[in-house]
Amino acid sequence: MTQLYTTLYTLVSFAGDRLKKEEKGATAVEYGLMVGLIAVVIIAAVTLLGTQLNELFTTVTDKLGGTP
Repeated sequence: MTQLYTTLYTLVSFAGDRLKKEEKGATAVEYGLMVGLIAVVIIAAVTLLGTQLNELFTTVTDKLGGTP
């Protein structure tokens, strides 16, 4: 009976350790996806606003009498 208990305890302990390791891997993947999504949002914002910002700076430079 003691051997059965020891075997079950070892199995549960091993399964718990395995789940903890898989959870860390899943967390790393989630952080990677978040970083990728943030990068896409930044690229989209720069692409959409880039032309408008260039026009704004050109207008300000022209009004100040500078050379473009």
